[in-house]
Amino acid sequence: MAPIGVFDSGYGGLTVLKALEKALPGYDFLYLGDNARTPYGTRSFDVVYEYTLEAVKYLFSRNCPLVILACNTASAKALRNIQQLDLPLLAPDKRVLGVIRPSVEKVSEITKNGHVGVLGTVGTVLSESYPIELKKWSEGRVKSTVQEACPMWVPLVENNEIDSEGADFFVEKNIRNILQKDKNIDTLVLGCTHYPLLKKTIKKYVPESITILEQGQVVAEKLIDYLHRHPEIDDRLSKLGQVIFQTTESAENFENKASLFLDRRVEAQTIHL
Repeated sequence: MAPIGVFDSGYGGLTVLKALEKALPGYDFLYLGDNARTPYGTRSFDVVYEYTLEAVKYLFSRNCPLVILACNTASAKALRNIQQLDLPLLAPDKRVLGVIRPSVEKVSEITKNGHVGVLGTVGTVLSESYPIELKKWSEGRVKSTVQEACPMWVPLVENNEIDSEGADFFVEKNIRNILQKDKNIDTLVLGCTHYPLLKKTIKKYVPESITILEQGQVVAEKLIDYLHRHPEIDDRLSKLGQVIFQTTESAENFENKASLFLDRRVEAQTIHL
């Protein structure tokens, strides 16, 4: 096997994997969750870089020619260093991609007035990755980017409190905050891969005039385009329709929580980085 590696610090990357499976049926995937060391969102740049690089090296050792960092924090704090400093020495023939650049490209395509909001973890918001990348890649189409850190959203999802009063309280609070920062927002990025599971609640508090951007679908769409443009990578990917799940924590715990994200039961293996 030469699968596409999909990495996240926890479970949120499963929403990206789900979209990738749907978009690329028949391809092989190896999903790795560093659940023993999650969350990454509150950790320093250096620690996130160290942990993410360990995961990338492991996925390379499992014969993955391409690795997707299905984690906004890892994409924000580690991707650039890995691409620029490590890949040329470690594996110049392999590729590591993130979730922020595809999201930024999509925002640039769909915003009408250039006012963008980003909901994310504390780590992603503090990194300023979205405002920086939107300014860099939108060719002037994005005029304003406001952000809101939502530290309670991931715990709500992972503790299966999606439909609870607590979820309503915190989602409404954070949506109100970001809309107060810019009343002209027309595009709202769910800048954490856990957040699509809260979309039903999010939509209750977001005006219908605002487009809500989910990363899984966007990453899948952009990956198809990437593979078309890079057949030398696509040709090296195995296509047996197999998906392997690995975690640095308890396989049983992973299997139980993964079902929330994938709507199906999975079998996982515990590994050590």
